[in-house]
Amino acid sequence: MLSTFNSNWLGTMSKLSKKSLIASTIIGALALTASNFASADVLTELQKAEAKTFQASKKSQDKIDSIYEQTIELLGEYRLTVDEAETLSQYNDHIQLMVNDQLANIKSLEDQIGSIEKTKQGIVPLMYKMIDTLDKFVELDIPVNIENRKERVAALRDIMGSSDVTVSEQFRMVLEAYEIEANYGTVFAAYQGELDLGDRTITADFVYMGRVTLVAQSLDMKNVWVWNNKTRGWEVLGDEYLKPIKDAIAMARNQLPKNLTKLPVFAAGTQ
Repeated sequence: MLSTFNSNWLGTMSKLSKKSLIASTIIGALALTASNFASADVLTELQKAEAKTFQASKKSQDKIDSIYEQTIELLGEYRLTVDEAETLSQYNDHIQLMVNDQLANIKSLEDQIGSIEKTKQGIVPLMYKMIDTLDKFVELDIPVNIENRKERVAALRDIMGSSDVTVSEQFRMVLEAYEIEANYGTVFAAYQGELDLGDRTITADFVYMGRVTLVAQSLDMKNVWVWNNKTRGWEVLGDEYLKPIKDAIAMARNQLPKNLTKLPVFAAGTQ
Protein backbone atom coordinates (compact mmCIF):
# COMPACT_ATOMS: atom_id res chain seq x y z
CA MET A 1 0.00 0.00 0.00
CA LEU A 2 2.74 2.35 0.93
CA SER A 3 4.63 1.70 -2.24
CA THR A 4 1.58 2.40 -4.29
CA PHE A 5 0.92 5.67 -2.43
CA ASN A 6 4.40 6.89 -2.78
CA SER A 7 4.46 6.10 -6.38
CA ASN A 8 1.23 7.97 -6.95
CA TRP A 9 2.40 10.82 -4.84
CA LEU A 10 5.62 11.12 -6.73
CA GLY A 11 3.76 11.06 -9.97
CA THR A 12 1.43 13.68 -8.72
CA MET A 13 4.31 15.82 -7.51
CA SER A 14 6.08 15.43 -10.79
CA LYS A 15 3.00 16.73 -12.63
CA LEU A 16 2.70 19.60 -10.22
CA SER A 17 6.34 20.52 -10.76
CA LYS A 18 5.86 20.68 -14.50
CA LYS A 19 2.77 22.81 -14.12
CA SER A 20 4.64 25.11 -11.75
CA LEU A 21 7.48 25.40 -14.20
CA ILE A 22 5.14 26.27 -17.04
CA ALA A 23 3.36 28.75 -14.82
CA SER A 24 6.65 30.31 -13.83
CA THR A 25 7.66 30.49 -17.44
CA ILE A 26 4.40 32.20 -18.37
CA ILE A 27 4.66 34.60 -15.46
CA GLY A 28 8.27 35.41 -16.39
CA ALA A 29 7.25 36.01 -19.98
CA LEU A 30 4.45 38.26 -18.88
CA ALA A 31 6.78 40.11 -16.55
CA LEU A 32 9.27 40.55 -19.38
CA THR A 33 6.54 41.74 -21.66
CA ALA A 34 5.30 44.19 -19.01
CA SER A 35 8.87 45.34 -18.55
CA ASN A 36 9.18 45.91 -22.29
CA PHE A 37 5.93 47.86 -22.29
CA ALA A 38 7.18 49.98 -19.41
CA SER A 39 10.46 50.67 -21.22
CA ALA A 40 8.58 51.73 -24.37
CA ASP A 41 6.47 54.18 -22.38
CA VAL A 42 9.53 55.65 -20.76
CA LEU A 43 11.20 56.00 -24.16
CA THR A 44 8.12 57.68 -25.56
CA GLU A 45 8.03 60.05 -22.64
CA LEU A 46 11.70 60.79 -23.11
CA GLN A 47 11.17 61.46 -26.79
CA LYS A 48 8.28 63.76 -25.98
CA ALA A 49 10.34 65.52 -23.37
CA GLU A 50 13.21 65.87 -25.83
CA ALA A 51 10.79 67.23 -28.45
CA LYS A 52 9.42 69.73 -25.97
CA THR A 53 12.94 70.66 -24.93
CA PHE A 54 13.88 71.14 -28.60
CA GLN A 55 10.80 73.29 -29.24
CA ALA A 56 11.49 75.30 -26.12
CA SER A 57 15.13 75.64 -27.16
CA LYS A 58 14.07 76.75 -30.65
CA LYS A 59 11.67 79.33 -29.21
CA SER A 60 14.40 80.55 -26.89
CA GLN A 61 16.82 80.83 -29.80
CA ASP A 62 14.22 82.70 -31.85
CA LYS A 63 13.72 85.09 -28.97
CA ILE A 64 17.47 85.52 -28.65
CA ASP A 65 17.77 86.16 -32.38
CA SER A 66 14.89 88.68 -32.24
CA ILE A 67 16.39 90.41 -29.21
CA TYR A 68 19.77 90.52 -30.96
CA GLU A 69 18.24 92.06 -34.07
CA GLN A 70 16.37 94.59 -31.95
CA THR A 71 19.59 95.32 -30.07
CA ILE A 72 21.46 95.92 -33.34
CA GLU A 73 18.63 98.15 -34.57
CA LEU A 74 18.53 100.08 -31.31
CA LEU A 75 22.31 100.40 -31.37
CA GLY A 76 22.09 101.87 -34.87
CA GLU A 77 19.37 104.26 -33.76
CA TYR A 78 21.45 105.19 -30.72
CA ARG A 79 24.50 105.94 -32.85
CA LEU A 80 22.33 107.96 -35.25
CA THR A 81 20.84 109.84 -32.29
CA VAL A 82 24.33 110.51 -30.92
CA ASP A 83 25.46 111.82 -34.32
CA GLU A 84 22.36 114.01 -34.58
CA ALA A 85 22.92 115.24 -31.04
CA GLU A 86 26.51 116.19 -31.90
CA THR A 87 25.32 117.92 -35.07
CA LEU A 88 22.62 119.78 -33.16
CA SER A 89 25.13 120.72 -30.50
CA GLN A 90 27.45 122.22 -33.13
CA TYR A 91 24.50 124.00 -34.78
CA ASN A 92 23.37 125.33 -31.40
CA ASP A 93 26.88 126.63 -30.79
CA HIS A 94 26.75 128.36 -34.19
CA ILE A 95 23.33 129.86 -33.43
CA GLN A 96 24.56 131.02 -30.04
CA LEU A 97 27.44 132.86 -31.71
CA MET A 98 24.96 134.59 -34.02
CA VAL A 99 22.69 135.45 -31.10
CA ASN A 100 25.63 136.87 -29.17
CA ASP A 101 26.60 138.97 -32.18
CA GLN A 102 23.01 140.20 -32.58
CA LEU A 103 22.85 141.06 -28.90
CA ALA A 104 26.06 143.04 -29.28
CA ASN A 105 24.58 144.86 -32.29
CA ILE A 106 21.40 145.59 -30.36
CA LYS A 107 23.45 146.97 -27.50
CA SER A 108 25.40 149.13 -29.94
CA LEU A 109 22.17 150.39 -31.53
CA GLU A 110 20.70 151.14 -28.13
CA ASP A 111 23.82 153.15 -27.28
CA GLN A 112 23.56 154.98 -30.61
CA ILE A 113 19.86 155.66 -30.07
CA GLY A 114 20.65 157.04 -26.65
CA SER A 115 23.29 159.24 -28.25
CA ILE A 116 20.82 160.34 -30.93
CA GLU A 117 18.28 161.27 -28.29
CA LYS A 118 20.89 163.42 -26.59
CA THR A 119 21.74 164.95 -29.97
CA LYS A 120 18.06 165.66 -30.59
CA GLN A 121 17.80 167.44 -27.26
CA GLY A 122 20.50 169.81 -28.45
CA ILE A 123 19.62 170.10 -32.14
CA VAL A 124 15.89 170.88 -31.79
CA PRO A 125 16.47 174.15 -29.90
CA LEU A 126 19.24 174.93 -32.38
CA MET A 127 16.81 174.57 -35.30
CA TYR A 128 14.35 176.98 -33.69
CA LYS A 129 17.15 179.51 -33.29
CA MET A 130 18.21 178.98 -36.92
CA ILE A 131 14.64 179.59 -38.13
CA ASP A 132 14.34 182.73 -36.02
CA THR A 133 17.67 183.98 -37.41
CA LEU A 134 16.58 183.17 -40.96
CA ASP A 135 13.30 185.02 -40.45
CA LYS A 136 15.16 188.08 -39.18
CA PHE A 137 17.64 187.86 -42.04
CA VAL A 138 14.87 187.78 -44.69
CA GLU A 139 13.22 190.74 -43.02
CA LEU A 140 16.43 192.80 -43.14
CA ASP A 141 17.65 191.61 -46.53
CA ILE A 142 16.82 193.17 -49.89
CA PRO A 143 13.26 192.14 -50.81
CA VAL A 144 14.09 189.72 -53.62
CA ASN A 145 11.22 187.24 -54.02
CA ILE A 146 10.25 188.38 -50.56
CA GLU A 147 6.86 186.66 -50.44
CA ASN A 148 8.30 183.25 -51.39
CA ARG A 149 11.04 183.62 -48.82
CA LYS A 150 8.63 184.56 -46.03
CA GLU A 151 6.40 181.62 -46.97
CA ARG A 152 9.41 179.30 -46.78
CA VAL A 153 10.21 180.47 -43.25
CA ALA A 154 6.55 180.04 -42.19
CA ALA A 155 6.57 176.52 -43.67
CA LEU A 156 9.64 175.66 -41.58
CA ARG A 157 7.81 176.71 -38.41
CA ASP A 158 4.86 174.51 -39.36
CA ILE A 159 7.14 171.55 -40.03
CA MET A 160 8.77 171.90 -36.62
CA GLY A 161 5.36 171.31 -35.03
CA SER A 162 4.57 168.25 -37.19
CA SER A 163 5.00 164.80 -35.66
CA ASP A 164 5.01 163.24 -39.14
CA VAL A 165 8.38 164.78 -40.01
CA THR A 166 11.51 163.33 -38.43
CA VAL A 167 14.07 165.53 -36.72
CA SER A 168 16.64 164.66 -39.38
CA GLU A 169 14.24 165.72 -42.15
CA GLN A 170 13.41 168.93 -40.31
CA PHE A 171 17.11 169.74 -39.98
CA ARG A 172 17.66 168.96 -43.68
CA MET A 173 14.90 171.39 -44.67
CA VAL A 174 16.29 174.12 -42.43
CA LEU A 175 19.73 173.72 -44.02
CA GLU A 176 18.14 173.73 -47.47
CA ALA A 177 16.43 177.07 -46.69
CA TYR A 178 19.78 178.51 -45.61
CA GLU A 179 21.35 177.28 -48.85
CA ILE A 180 18.62 178.97 -50.91
CA GLU A 181 19.15 182.22 -49.03
CA ALA A 182 22.90 181.99 -49.59
CA ASN A 183 22.34 181.60 -53.34
CA TYR A 184 20.56 184.95 -53.51
CA GLY A 185 23.93 186.56 -52.94
CA THR A 186 25.46 185.10 -56.10
CA VAL A 187 22.59 185.02 -58.61
CA PHE A 188 21.90 187.36 -61.47
CA ALA A 189 18.19 186.91 -62.21
CA ALA A 190 14.95 188.62 -63.17
CA TYR A 191 11.36 188.01 -62.14
CA GLN A 192 7.96 189.68 -62.24
CA GLY A 193 6.10 190.65 -59.09
CA GLU A 194 4.26 193.28 -57.11
CA LEU A 195 6.02 196.59 -56.42
CA ASP A 196 4.84 198.39 -53.27
CA LEU A 197 5.32 202.13 -53.73
CA GLY A 198 3.57 203.07 -50.53
CA ASP A 199 0.65 204.93 -52.06
CA ARG A 200 0.02 202.22 -54.64
CA THR A 201 1.11 198.74 -55.72
CA ILE A 202 1.93 197.94 -59.34
CA THR A 203 3.17 194.93 -61.26
CA ALA A 204 6.76 195.37 -62.38
CA ASP A 205 9.83 193.52 -63.67
CA PHE A 206 12.63 193.10 -61.17
CA VAL A 207 16.30 192.31 -61.74
CA TYR A 208 18.99 191.79 -59.10
CA MET A 209 22.70 191.03 -58.97
CA GLY A 210 23.25 189.13 -55.77
CA ARG A 211 22.77 191.55 -52.92
CA VAL A 212 24.63 194.33 -54.71
CA THR A 213 21.62 195.89 -56.34
CA LEU A 214 17.91 195.39 -56.85
CA VAL A 215 16.06 197.49 -59.44
CA ALA A 216 12.53 197.48 -60.85
CA GLN A 217 10.93 198.67 -64.06
CA SER A 218 7.27 199.27 -64.85
CA LEU A 219 5.77 197.01 -67.48
CA ASP A 220 5.40 200.01 -69.83
CA MET A 221 9.18 200.57 -69.39
CA LYS A 222 8.66 204.28 -68.57
CA ASN A 223 9.65 204.22 -64.91
CA VAL A 224 12.51 202.58 -62.97
CA TRP A 225 13.32 202.31 -59.26
CA VAL A 226 16.16 201.08 -57.07
CA TRP A 227 15.87 199.51 -53.61
CA ASN A 228 17.52 201.39 -50.76
CA ASN A 229 18.08 198.82 -48.03
CA LYS A 230 19.04 201.47 -45.47
CA THR A 231 15.75 203.34 -45.77
CA ARG A 232 13.88 200.11 -46.55
CA GLY A 233 12.16 201.73 -49.52
CA TRP A 234 12.17 202.25 -53.28
CA GLU A 235 13.80 205.30 -54.85
CA VAL A 236 12.96 206.67 -58.30
CA LEU A 237 15.74 206.61 -60.91
CA GLY A 238 16.30 208.95 -63.79
CA ASP A 239 15.49 208.21 -67.40
CA GLU A 240 19.16 207.40 -68.08
CA TYR A 241 18.55 204.06 -66.38
CA LEU A 242 15.56 203.07 -68.52
CA LYS A 243 17.56 201.33 -71.25
CA PRO A 244 20.32 199.83 -69.03
CA ILE A 245 17.73 198.28 -66.71
CA LYS A 246 15.66 197.08 -69.69
CA ASP A 247 18.81 195.44 -71.12
CA ALA A 248 19.73 193.94 -67.72
CA ILE A 249 16.29 192.33 -67.45
CA ALA A 250 16.66 190.90 -70.98
CA MET A 251 20.14 189.54 -70.19
CA ALA A 252 18.92 187.91 -66.94
CA ARG A 253 16.20 186.18 -68.95
CA ASN A 254 18.75 185.09 -71.58
CA GLN A 255 17.01 187.29 -74.18
CA LEU A 256 20.27 189.16 -74.75
CA PRO A 257 23.88 187.99 -74.45
CA LYS A 258 25.57 188.92 -71.21
CA ASN A 259 27.39 192.22 -71.53
CA LEU A 260 28.39 195.26 -69.51
CA THR A 261 25.52 197.48 -68.45
CA LYS A 262 24.96 200.45 -66.21
CA LEU A 263 23.12 199.75 -62.94
CA PRO A 264 22.82 201.92 -59.82
CA VAL A 265 24.78 200.70 -56.83
CA PHE A 266 24.77 202.31 -53.39
CA ALA A 267 28.23 203.03 -52.07
CA ALA A 268 29.41 201.01 -49.10
CA GLY A 269 28.11 202.51 -45.88
CA THR A 270 25.36 204.48 -47.54
CA GLN A 271 22.69 201.81 -47.12
